[in-house]
Amino acid sequence: MEEYFFQCPYCWEQISMLIDTSQNHQKYIEDCEICCNPIQISVVIEYHKIVSFQVENIEQ
Repeated sequence: MEEYFFQCPYCWEQISMLIDTSQNHQKYIEDCEICCNPIQISVVIEYHKIVSFQVENIEQ
């Protein structure tokens, strides 16, 4: 597990989450812990390292 910090696409606050680095590709929806809006998160892992991390506003 690795803690990753990022900015919420709604409220722009910095938040963090734990990423399971044993899974190569991950895509899911998580609510912001500050503003509670849903964020789509896409993560790519290679050799147990985060190589890509994207967050999107799903209400575009």
